[in-house]
Amino acid sequence: MVEIHTAEQDNFHLIQVEGDVDASSSIHLDETISEVESQAKNILVDCSKLEYISSAGLGVFMSRLQDYENEGRQMILFGLSEKVLNVFQILGLDQLLIIVDNFEEAKDRVDAI
Repeated sequence: MVEIHTAEQDNFHLIQVEGDVDASSSIHLDETISEVESQAKNILVDCSKLEYISSAGLGVFMSRLQDYENEGRQMILFGLSEKVLNVFQILGLDQLLIIVDNFEEAKDRVDAI
């Protein structure tokens, strides 16, 4: 089960993901991201309470890469546990997505745009 919370900031929207993102709950994550895309150019995703992510969950992030690049948007993930980060690294997704250690680093990346 996943819980997702959102908060609008000055120049980005923050999404906090808590729990497990699997095939059934990835739909909720996808819908949340779609909703905030219309409200903010850049999205920060707090994964500090993300315990598990399936291929369906990874697909939610990957499906937006090309569009975001074309639109000059950024989605920055931060706070990944070693276990979750390892999944991204094994698949090479850490080379495609922007992943930083903490909120401050993520915010600095957006502020630098």
